[in-house]
Amino acid sequence: MSAVVQSIDTNAAAEQELTDGFHLIIDALKLNGLNTIYGVPGIPITDFGRMAQAEGIRVLSFRHEQAAGYAASIAGYLTKKPGVCLTVSAPGFLNGLTALAHATTNCFPMILISGSSEREIVDLQQGDYEEMDQLAIAKPLCKAAFRVLHAADIGIGLARAIRAAVSGRPGGVYLDLPAKLFGQVMNAEAGKKSLVKVIDAAPAQIPAPDSIKRALDVLKSAKKPLIILGKGAAYAQADDAVKALVETSGIPFLPMSMAKGLLPDTHPQCAGAARSTVLKDSDVVMLIGARLNWLLSHGKGKSWGDAPKKFIQIDIEPKEMDSNVEIVAPVVGDIGSCVAALLDGMGKGWQKAPVDWANAVTKKREENVAKMAPRLMNNNSPMDYHGALGVLRTIVAERPDAMLVNEGANTLDLARGIVDMYQPRKRIDVGTWGIMGIGMGYCIAAAVETGKPVLAIEGDSAFGFSGMEVETICRYNLPVCIVVFNNDGIYRGTDVNPTGGADVAPTVFVKGSRYDKMMEAFGGIGVNVTSPDELKRAVNAAMDSGKPTLINAVIDPAAGSESGRIGNLNPQSVLSKKK
Repeated sequence: MSAVVQSIDTNAAAEQELTDGFHLIIDALKLNGLNTIYGVPGIPITDFGRMAQAEGIRVLSFRHEQAAGYAASIAGYLTKKPGVCLTVSAPGFLNGLTALAHATTNCFPMILISGSSEREIVDLQQGDYEEMDQLAIAKPLCKAAFRVLHAADIGIGLARAIRAAVSGRPGGVYLDLPAKLFGQVMNAEAGKKSLVKVIDAAPAQIPAPDSIKRALDVLKSAKKPLIILGKGAAYAQADDAVKALVETSGIPFLPMSMAKGLLPDTHPQCAGAARSTVLKDSDVVMLIGARLNWLLSHGKGKSWGDAPKKFIQIDIEPKEMDSNVEIVAPVVGDIGSCVAALLDGMGKGWQKAPVDWANAVTKKREENVAKMAPRLMNNNSPMDYHGALGVLRTIVAERPDAMLVNEGANTLDLARGIVDMYQPRKRIDVGTWGIMGIGMGYCIAAAVETGKPVLAIEGDSAFGFSGMEVETICRYNLPVCIVVFNNDGIYRGTDVNPTGGADVAPTVFVKGSRYDKMMEAFGGIGVNVTSPDELKRAVNAAMDSGKPTLINAVIDPAAGSESGRIGNLNPQSVLSKKK
């Protein structure tokens, strides 16, 4: 939208239609289908947010930029379009930068747009308001970073940001907009012509035929093959092709946490409940959108056993190959194209995975499921993790279309294994870094972008990182049910101060905290529960109502283990202090 103003030259007053930076940014976003902004208002972007809302863009205002950034990052994952986060300069930018780095690490397309101080003052370090060279700081932490100094370059600047965010391996992009840019005026017609509608921003990258033949030859030789599905496979939205590949091959598959539901966890070939067995005993492993990073023990060591392994890897990023171990059959390209090419190469007479291997995996899976079942059916009060998650497992099975957000230590580790998923991109969690703080931002974006009800399973420590965003959830009246697993502390609430002093141990919170009261303070529904039966009733009521709800689920303070399942990453001192 352009503004009509009076332009006066030396001869006579002449009316000319003009536009400015504010409107050009809005027009550029709308032209490219970016119709939602997550952010926090303030200098110099307050009026921009108001104008964007007036022009039909949905602007969701948060209580903290980090939560807004996490929302934008997962919006990118869910939609394959860059999620947009808008922040103020300097400290606001830095708050959003954490989420931008998270998006880049997890390969989520996101654009962080931040207002900034004036270049001439920043460059001479003359002490401007919130002075900071934001572009220089952002560059090492994202996929690309750009600064726009002239209104005529806004269209190109946003186009470059969009392409960088979604092409190849997706990631985070920073766009720096100095305060003066917003008010810059130019001819409206010239401004319109300067805008760029990005065409084919993420073109298919077709794999080399030789790489497909090589991968299939390796797969044919396998006696105990395994497919590992990563969140990249879920992001690709090539669901039918991935399903066809798994079922045509007959190979057991292991989904990483955000790939759960790409095929149902109850699928007969799912090896999720036999993870240790398939990692240890497999001889050929095909990675689809998964990386051999710490989450898979770097492809080596005790968890991978002694059996020699051959790895096939499908990834759009060539540099990912051989990152930890030798990849004997690298397949470089977008996942949809690569999987389709593999299916074409397999044809209709493909020999399925050996029956004895498939049966061995099935047997182990059924043994482990049967062993776990009684633990999930207890009705202890206070609850343990298994009793509480057993209830939530049933609720998710009954509501497979709902979005599940999950973060914490024990809460995350156990939920990941216990709660089955049935549809793709329904489970969103801490991702590659294993961080906490994503919860409420993810809840908000999941509700906004999908229109589905959201169930969040939160550790009490994890919830604390973004808990104030329950006000945001209430303000926008989003269908979010948050279950806080409250065991009075980080990992456990039973640690004691070894000095006997008045301070509690570093991992202990206020005993008997009532997180449900926070939700009530903002007009939402708060419920306190102490047993699995109470939890089941409360969650079902919340999901049925669609109203913002927080359930304080009282967990035994002694439940849980140090750092969850990654306690081995804690360095240990071998010394004892002499007295």
